[in-house]
This record gives sequence, C-alpha cells and structure tokens, in this order.
Amino acid sequence: MVLDFGTSGIKVSQIGLGMAALGRPGYINLGHNNDLNNNYDVEAMRQHSHAVLDVAYKSGIRYIDVAQSYGKGEAFLASWLESKGHNDVVVGSKWGYYYTAGWQVKTDVHEIKEHTLDRLNSQWADSKLTLGEDLKIYHIHSATFESGVLENFSVLDRLEELRAEGYIIGLSITATRQSEVLEKAMSIQIGGKPLFGSVQGTFNCLEQSARDALQQAHDNGLGVIIKEGMANGRLSLRNEQAAYMEPLKSIATRHGVGVDAVALAYILHQSFATVVLSGAARADHLVSNLDALQVELSADEVALLDSLAMKSEDYWGERSQMQWI
Repeated sequence: MVLDFGTSGIKVSQIGLGMAALGRPGYINLGHNNDLNNNYDVEAMRQHSHAVLDVAYKSGIRYIDVAQSYGKGEAFLASWLESKGHNDVVVGSKWGYYYTAGWQVKTDVHEIKEHTLDRLNSQWADSKLTLGEDLKIYHIHSATFESGVLENFSVLDRLEELRAEGYIIGLSITATRQSEVLEKAMSIQIGGKPLFGSVQGTFNCLEQSARDALQQAHDNGLGVIIKEGMANGRLSLRNEQAAYMEPLKSIATRHGVGVDAVALAYILHQSFATVVLSGAARADHLVSNLDALQVELSADEVALLDSLAMKSEDYWGERSQMQWI
C-alpha cells in the first residue's frame, strides 16, 4: 500500500527497508553474523544488499532508510539504484553519527555522534553526492537533549536552508526520552513554519512509551517512520525463550504467519505509523516480514500485545547490553 507521507506531498510504501544491518559487517541484531554468512568481503556484502533490495522492490517497497554511519550503506544503495534505473524510490538518510569500525565486527567504537554544523555540512555533501535526486528525507540521527542539537541555531538554520530547497527535514529519536525530544522538536518553527516534517521513532510490543507523542506528530502532519519493530531481534524466534514471546507465537499460529509478521502487524495497526521499517538482512526474512500486511489483528490480540509493554528504562537497558556481531 502506498500512503501520503504526512503533509509533504510525497508517497511512500507502508513498509520500508532499513539498511542498518546491510551496510556494515557488525550490528546489534540477534544473529546478524549468520544473516551475512560471516562473509564480510565488501563486494560480497554489496551483492547481498542488492539481492535484498531486489526483493524489496519487487514486493512493493518504495521507501529505503539509510544513514552515514551504516558503513557503506549509502554506497550500496546508490549502486543498486543506478544499476536498476528505478525513479520511484524515496530515500531517507541521516546525519550526526559517523562510522568508525573500519569494516570490523569487533571494535571498541562502531560509531561516534557529533551534532555540529561542520558535521552536518560534510555529511550532507557526501549523502547528496552519493544518493543524488533519490534523497528526499534527511534526519538528525538520534537527536537528544544531551547533544544540544535542537538548541543549536546554526544547525537549525542550515536545516531550514535544506528544507527551503525542497527536502523533508526530520529527526530520529531514541532511548527513554523519545517523547520529550519529539515534543521539543515539534515546537521549533523557523520563518513561522515548523522545521520538522518527519520523525523516526522506536515503537514495538515491548517499547510503547512514545505512543502519544508519535500520535501527536502524525496529527500535526509529520510523516512517522517506526524503527526497531523487531526490537533488534528480541521479538524473533532467535529469542524464543523469553516469556513475552509466547503470546506472539500463539497469535502467529492462529494467523499462519511468523512471529515477525505479528510484531510488525501490531505496529501497522497503530494509526500514527506511516512507514514501518523492516530491518531484515536476508531476503527470506524480508518476505516473512511483509506477511504483516495481510494480518488483521483482533481487538483481543491487540490488547494482548499491548500488555507486553516493558518499562522504557528496562527496554533500553537491555538493548545497551546487546553485542555487535
């Protein structure tokens, strides 16, 4: 299904593909190393990402999410777009983190946050050169109060310049203060107009704390992109011993789909969700994720999944302990 992206005037698919697990050897998804067959040769990974992108496009996906910190994610995506000649794919990228892992899985630091004007200008130039006219949405990567980015007027003014050129300016939000950060972002106006037209937030069966803020963003005309719908693999059978997996397995059996489809169907059920990202690093996993579009959850099933919500502090505490593999 193709939907309006907020009030921006562009069209996006209801499910998008995020390239966090496709553009670099290491990531925090459970089983990520197995998804890549432990083959981290650059050309092998480029071909692997192209194969997943082919399945995504054939399945109707028209929104692709990437970031400067996703290793060679932008380059892999750009080479795929060039080779296929597709002109109906909307690309969103992000600035503010830069990749430091040196194409290694095990390293002390995988990425560093820097929300400065110099970093914005350099990463924008790189993303624009790589992605060209396909780049439509540009997000601050993990905006927080601690980074000061929402009070950095030189950065905000530069983002306004990009908005005036026709780009949709957004932010991704993370951790326990998602709602507060989003509320602050929605209050920012330049020239009498809201700066932000997009938000990418974490929402899933386990982390539901930003529900009201995401709904408000939707009601205010922002396009709402949901990331981490599978909780970095914690809502998959790779984590089937977790007690919260039992309701998902029961509902999945009832509908004849995988637990991943149920987890994503729950997000699709939310009225605020414009795009729900699949973070699949394998084509078969992506196809299974797409089954979510066919799942009609009952009111009782939605209520059961609602009941799985964790304390936000516990969710993010668990996530912070996950290993890059």
